Amino acid sequence: MTDLPLLIVAAMALTFLLAGFVKGMIGLGLPTVAMGLLGLVMPPAEAAVILIVPSLVTNLWQLAFGPGLGATIERFWPMMLGITLGTWAGAGLLAGASSGQAAAALGGALALYALAGLVKLPLRVPPQAESWLSPLVGVATGVVTAATGVFVIPAVPYLQALELERDRLIQALGLSFTVSTLALAAGLAQHGLFDGTLAWGSLASLLPALAGMALGQSLRRRVRAEVFRRCFFLGLLALGLFLMREHLG
Repeated sequence: MTDLPLLIVAAMALTFLLAGFVKGMIGLGLPTVAMGLLGLVMPPAEAAVILIVPSLVTNLWQLAFGPGLGATIERFWPMMLGITLGTWAGAGLLAGASSGQAAAALGGALALYALAGLVKLPLRVPPQAESWLSPLVGVATGVVTAATGVFVIPAVPYLQALELERDRLIQALGLSFTVSTLALAAGLAQHGLFDGTLAWGSLASLLPALAGMALGQSLRRRVRAEVFRRCFFLGLLALGLFLMREHLG
């Protein structure tokens, strides 16, 4: 941590406090917010390394408190396998891209995710399609994860389209994010992107992430969820468009 400028350390702490708060409020968004904000002050590949520990711990927390973890794993293991294979196949994308290209791709992923959340298309996956669609969605999510460090497209819209009961949905999201985090960590390690400074930065970011998540959970019942979601997606859209403009211009 001593090798990181003080401004970067402060930005990391505030980023993960906010990202944890968002996750505590709506059950998702920590990696998306963290990658988007950190992408303003460092290359996305480095931001992805710092993301690993806070993302993994908070997603395991989310995963542990859902109903019937075994049943969730049994239902969604083909999707999880697809995520792993897709991330492995595209492992060099984030590492090999230039900083500008990776940041622009990150901005595009954030904007697409925000638009999907704002439009709220009435998507529904027929039960008979799940067996073949889940692995394909997993592979696509893995490739996007490998290219941008963001693992919400298309996994989140797909899981929402399955019309799962709320607690089951949050647990399925936690499972998907956990597998994506582990697969991303393996891909980054494979390309030698971990170093001691970034690893310590990732570990140190856990505390503000957990504090933000606890705060978000405590306020969840006091704030209208729909208003918060809309503000979240509008902010994410603005951030994504900004990153694209800065790095494609």
